[in-house]
Amino acid sequence: MGVLGRVYLMRVDYRQYPSYPRGVIMHLTFGIISAALGSIAIPALLAKDYAAVTFLTLAAEQFRSVRTMERENLSLIEDFELVPRGRSYIEEIAKIFEGRNYIVMLTSLTTSLMLYAFSNTYAAVMVGIIILVLLKYSMKGQRIEEIAKVRIGKVWFDGSLLCVDDVVIMNVGLKETKERILKTGIGVVLEPVDQNANITLANIGQRQAIIHDVVTQVGIKKDLDEPDFTPLARRNVNNGNVAFIFYPSIQSEEALLRAVRYAPVLESARRKPTESGAAYGKGGRR
Repeated sequence: MGVLGRVYLMRVDYRQYPSYPRGVIMHLTFGIISAALGSIAIPALLAKDYAAVTFLTLAAEQFRSVRTMERENLSLIEDFELVPRGRSYIEEIAKIFEGRNYIVMLTSLTTSLMLYAFSNTYAAVMVGIIILVLLKYSMKGQRIEEIAKVRIGKVWFDGSLLCVDDVVIMNVGLKETKERILKTGIGVVLEPVDQNANITLANIGQRQAIIHDVVTQVGIKKDLDEPDFTPLARRNVNNGNVAFIFYPSIQSEEALLRAVRYAPVLESARRKPTESGAAYGKGGRR
């Protein structure tokens, strides 16, 4: 049951990771080990073989090594990305892969427990499926569309200053560069829905993750020697709006907006100041 759960969690999406056969085999192997450890825990306890249960602690250590492995692998290829993920996004991916092994182990453990408790394979499998779905749902993060209104922003120049709506993005000197930006650049503005979202979107790692995610889906009209066409994000400190400038290969505003809306909210970037006693007095928000 745990192995099937790991296959279920092995979803290759637009992020294309893991998309390589070696990576898939590696993660499936860890899934098999996790499932085996989870399934033998109950029989070992019933047989009073407590030494076997200590392998669960060793498994936890191995799962942490999975996180380290993912972090190192992604960091090694970071320099070869036209638009890097950023350290915050890399750490987020690493944590997810570690957590999936715990899900597999808990699914196998629960299935094994139900099988021994009721001696009913069908019931054990059904409970295992329910636990798997619940655990997967509990790990589901937010999307940008849940914390901000996403809309197209006006790209214009104030002299040499590139602006998206009322937010200054950068200084551009060459006339040819300005013309190309006006031709291929598309501005996007995120309007946070509340103070929590405002502070979350202020996180630099979160903004970089959005940029990388969007470029992965809609492409980028840029090469190595064209730093002026790197997608950027800047924040209006007065209202918290975050403005982006993109140069997508797919020149579709709707596709761009959809990509931004579906970008993940990083766990490390999430803030909830409205629930803080320091910000709103004792007891938090009222």
